[in-house]
Amino acid sequence: MNSSISERFASAKGICGDAGDYALEYFQRIETLAVERKGHQDLVSEADRNVELLIRARLVEAFPDDAIVGEEHAPTEGSSGYTWVIDPIDGTANFVAGIPAWTVVLACVYNAETCIGVIRDPVHQETFAATLGGGAFQNEKKMSVSETAGLHEGSVGIGFSNRVRGEGMTAVVEGLIKQGGVFYRNASGALSLAYVAGGRLIGYTEEHMNAWDCLAGQLLVKEAGGVVEPQNANDMIRNGGRVVVGAPSVFESIRQISDAAYD
Repeated sequence: MNSSISERFASAKGICGDAGDYALEYFQRIETLAVERKGHQDLVSEADRNVELLIRARLVEAFPDDAIVGEEHAPTEGSSGYTWVIDPIDGTANFVAGIPAWTVVLACVYNAETCIGVIRDPVHQETFAATLGGGAFQNEKKMSVSETAGLHEGSVGIGFSNRVRGEGMTAVVEGLIKQGGVFYRNASGALSLAYVAGGRLIGYTEEHMNAWDCLAGQLLVKEAGGVVEPQNANDMIRNGGRVVVGAPSVFESIRQISDAAYD
């Protein structure tokens, strides 16, 4: 790992840890939160905005020449070639409802590739982290994807975006069941991707995700030995796109189900 990546990786884990603690303080008093509706099934709270501001401030202090893109605030340009991508709270609907399935997500992109991914689950004190070519780790323990023999062994995570029609997700569910599989949904795509990397889920599919929801998790899956549908990270930052990942033994089946469902 080169020194630029190593320095950024260490900082990213520390920043996500502190941001997770800050978000957890809000979660423990959710009855006082100011919550707004951005769109259908799309919420934002003061916690989202303020956690992102904390992350941005720490990044600017440590790496002033890096660009930053976040879900809740305007992007800032940089000159270093590195771009940080922030989701301050992935799973806001869970967060404001008191459901302990949400994360702080931070990715770093260089040369159109995600080189750092960190997903912090402060409720369960779990940090999922990876660097390109450096492996994936859960609380410093190396992670590996599931060794499942097929869709009949394990659960496939599914996600839903308000940017697409609901028929796609229902078609995925039907396709999985027809092939002997079962589905899992926790309303946090980043956490589900981390679970694939750790072998808790055997795969994940979603018709459209934003970069801040998926880049870190896709890197985790790749570095844990899984298969990730190829994408250009810069294009994902601009436009978002579909996400399909899985253990090697089931990836092709999940991809085929996704192809048939997302037409």
